[in-house]
Amino acid sequence: MQNEIEVVGLVGGGVIGASWAALFLAAGREVDLFDPAPDAEANARGYIENAWPSLEQLGLVRPGASADRLRMAADAAGAVCRAQFVQESVPERMPVKHQTYRLIEPALAPEAIVASSSSGLLMSEMQRGWENPARFILGHPFNPPHLIPLVELLGNQRTTEGVLDAAAAFYERCGKVTIRVNKEVPAHVANRLQAALWREAVHLVAEGVASVEDVDKAVTAGPGLRWSVMGPHMLFSLGSGGLGIDGFCERYGDSFHRWWDSLGTPRLSAEIAAKLAAGIAEEERGRSFESLAAERDARLVAAMRAFGEVDAAPD
Repeated sequence: MQNEIEVVGLVGGGVIGASWAALFLAAGREVDLFDPAPDAEANARGYIENAWPSLEQLGLVRPGASADRLRMAADAAGAVCRAQFVQESVPERMPVKHQTYRLIEPALAPEAIVASSSSGLLMSEMQRGWENPARFILGHPFNPPHLIPLVELLGNQRTTEGVLDAAAAFYERCGKVTIRVNKEVPAHVANRLQAALWREAVHLVAEGVASVEDVDKAVTAGPGLRWSVMGPHMLFSLGSGGLGIDGFCERYGDSFHRWWDSLGTPRLSAEIAAKLAAGIAEEERGRSFESLAAERDARLVAAMRAFGEVDAAPD
């Protein structure tokens, strides 16, 4: 069935849904999209138009692919009735999720897979909105989905065998990198890692250890560069001088225990939020939201193109 995915249904056309639309259209699929906002079509088409050059630079636009293969549906059922794969990206509120599932379930083809983009809700709770959640999974992207390759996949004992494999194959044919979340936890994997780092970043600012801008610089000019090429376990294994990760743990375990014990546990109070906002205003230096987002995307594209050149180089 997965070799026959020609139509992708999208329910939710905000920033995440529109980004998904750009990616799936670039991958040569037709996309049927529903979002109840009155300006949903204009916003989605504008987002896709802006995203298309980046997708071309990354080599993700297939021959024959066209942004004109986007079709706006009149309702949620209309967005999924032709689809072999559905990506749900409605707001992160459980009643909204459940209502959406009740609307689309009767219209789905029997073999269609439905993946939720949810970043923070538990799959077992989302499943309660289904009569039969056998082909419903988590397919959580990182923002923006058309640029950041990661998709986190999760099923459970109620998921039909083979659905996760089929979803992974489809995502990967669209240029994504998938991981399996083997156990349900709030925020899945990548967001938990991100939250752990940001918690300490907030603590360092709140305690006056460093400014917002310098904390950001510490990440981008330091470990962030390493993390973009290898994950923390492999990097620390390489930092062992050839002793392996077990040797690294033996050598540096006491230091890490001391650091972990000293990490902060801040809360995002109004006072802390105001302090962060003031620091961000200084770091922005008058640049607009749009220009900063464009800078982010340009840097992401340049980095991924460089990685692609390294990966393609002969050994």
